[in-house]
Order: sequence, then structure tokens, then C-alpha cells
Amino acid sequence: MTNPDDSKPEENATPPPAPPAAADLENQREAGGGGVANILRRWHREDFLKRGSQALRVFGFVFSVLAFVIMASNQHGDWKDFDKYEEYRYVLAIAILSTLYTGLQSWKQFQEQSTGREIVPRQNAAIIDFFGDQIVAYLLISAASSAVPLTNRMREGSDNIFTDSSASAISMEFFAFFSLGLSALISGYKLSNQTYI
Repeated sequence: MTNPDDSKPEENATPPPAPPAAADLENQREAGGGGVANILRRWHREDFLKRGSQALRVFGFVFSVLAFVIMASNQHGDWKDFDKYEEYRYVLAIAILSTLYTGLQSWKQFQEQSTGREIVPRQNAAIIDFFGDQIVAYLLISAASSAVPLTNRMREGSDNIFTDSSASAISMEFFAFFSLGLSALISGYKLSNQTYI
């Protein structure tokens, strides 16, 4: 028979768990930083996105107006009139459309910010912003891209004020595209994080 006193202690025995530390009720912190801190961070992020979107649309408006004005005033007689070229008429038409869209969106955002009331319900506004920014950005890059080859061919023959004005209007459309492209990214982020409750 075996004697219980002769048995060897187990080498793989785990020590008993330590008693839980006394809870500090005054300085409780959750792993995520707390409820109020999360809410404040979310408000700051939403405010930053709203202001960023507003600034990008204002920049898009300024660049669109510049493209419109530069191209509309690009008439220097004979072959140096923008309306003799289909590509430049397309640049002007899209600059007008972009000016109207970005101007209305900027006005809407300023109006909502000053009155504190939403003109368009939030769910509808997010969809309109996202698709509107994308469509207008695509039209801007399309118009600018269609006019670049014509301007480069003209500049090979002679570099004058007509080609310089055309290049300036095209570059303003590219800048407007970049502004609205970034605004579309923000609109997409806001649309994807939108709650439908």
C-alpha cells in the first residue's frame, strides 16, 4: 500500500488566483476611454468633417468661378475665340455647372450652420452630397482632360495669350476636381457611417 505522506508534490500545480484588487470607485475608466469621452471625440470628428467638407466646396466654387471667367473671357479674335472649339465650350459648360453646384452646396452648408436647422433631411443630404460630388468631379476631370490635347497642339505652333488663358482655365478645373474629389471622399465617409435610426 502507499502511504499518503510518501507522495511527491505536483510540479505543475498552478497557484490559486489572486484576489481581485479593491475597486477604485472614484476613478473608474473603461477600456474605450469612457462614454462621455467617446461622445466628445465623435462630435469633434463630425465637426471637423463638416468644416472640411465646407472648405473644400468653397475652394471648388472659387476654382470653378475662375475657370468659368477665364474661359468666357478667352476671346481674342479670328481663330483665338474659345467658342470655335468644342473642347473649350465643354470646359465652359462644366465650369458653369460646377459653379452652380458648389455654390448651392456652400450656401446650404452656411445656411444650416447659421440657423442650426437642416434644409434637407440628413439621410437625403448624405446621398445627394455623395453622388453630386462624384458626378461633378467626374465632369470636371472629363472636361479638363478633353481640352488638354487641343491646348498642347496649339502651344506647339504658337504660344500666346489665347493658349495661356486656355491652360489657366483647364488648370482651375483640375483644382476644382481635386477639391470636389476630396469632398466626395468625406461625403462617402459620412454616408457609410450614417445611422438610419
